[in-house]
Amino acid sequence: MDSTIFWLAMALVLLIEGFMPFVSPGTWRQTFLQILKLSDGQLRFFGLCSLLLGVALIWWLA
Repeated sequence: MDSTIFWLAMALVLLIEGFMPFVSPGTWRQTFLQILKLSDGQLRFFGLCSLLLGVALIWWLA
């Protein structure tokens, strides 16, 4: 894998992560507070779903 592709992917992650706090900080804050109220099991479930989706996308695109 070319290092340029890696850094482009990291830049895309930063763009996506920074979009909501920049555009609507109040909504982002409320969403974050709701996430903090989730149980460990719920957080693990969403983490697992994210991991599986990421692996599936990498497998499909590579």
